[in-house]
Amino acid sequence: MVMIKKSEIENIRAELLKNVGVKIQQVREEKGLSQSKLIAKMIGEFNVTNLSRIENGHNNPTIFTLFRIAQALEISLPQLLEYEISKN
Repeated sequence: MVMIKKSEIENIRAELLKNVGVKIQQVREEKGLSQSKLIAKMIGEFNVTNLSRIENGHNNPTIFTLFRIAQALEISLPQLLEYEISKN
């Protein structure tokens, strides 16, 4: 079993959250959607503050929230989560 330091885990977590947020914002902007317009397309209730926090990497969304965002962006969940972890 590989032991990973707690600080490394936190760095990986922060990078994952930031990458997902950047991807959401990038796709949203490519599609010409404001945060409010994206939220209007989502299943169920959501608010701009939560979306903003996700896009900025400050919120850890559930898999269901990511699914709802992907559907509203008209992309698949795997497309939304596609990225590579940097190796330092």
